[in-house]
Formats: sequence, C-alpha cells, structure tokens
Amino acid sequence: MPAAVGMVEVKGLPPALAVADAMVKAARVTLVGMEKVSSARYTLIVRGDVAEVSTSVEAGVRAVATVNTEEELLLSYHVIPRPHINVETVLPIHNSREVEVYLRT
Repeated sequence: MPAAVGMVEVKGLPPALAVADAMVKAARVTLVGMEKVSSARYTLIVRGDVAEVSTSVEAGVRAVATVNTEEELLLSYHVIPRPHINVETVLPIHNSREVEVYLRT
C-alpha cells in the first residue's frame, strides 16, 4: 500500500525548520523533501502511514506558533492518504536515495 503524504507550507526559513523538526519528532514519518516555492515560501513533505502522517502534520502546524513573529506564517497544510501513482511520478513527493537512510520500518 502506498504511503500517505503530508505537507505543510509556511512563510520563512525559521518556521520551515521548526515545522520539519516537529514533524519528524512527533511521528514515525520520513521527511522526503522541502520545496522552496518562492523567495519566502517553503513546503515540507513527509511520508508514512496515514495516522503517522496526520499526527506529524498536526505537530508541524502547532510548531509554527512557536516561531516568534508578528506575521502569519502558516500558509496551508494537507494530508493525502494514498496518492495516485501518476502524482508520485510527476511531483517531488517520493522517497529518494538521499532519504533512504531515514526510512522508518
């Protein structure tokens, strides 16, 4: 069964780092990517079981609030339980060689 994918998009590098750290610490997921969407927008992408990815994304969303700023930093977040193989082929949401060492069994 394909692994779920979870994403959190934030404004700024400090919140991106806080989100990534919280996501991988909160659940048995693998951080498979960080996409720099624009000069200040980052999307963090995790893979794993549906429940674990959901827990991870929730932790990432909570982590944004810990970053000291007066701006709104959380832009969006979403979990896809079983992405279609076509989506996996085209978008950068798959496990790569670089992250294989972190895959949790």
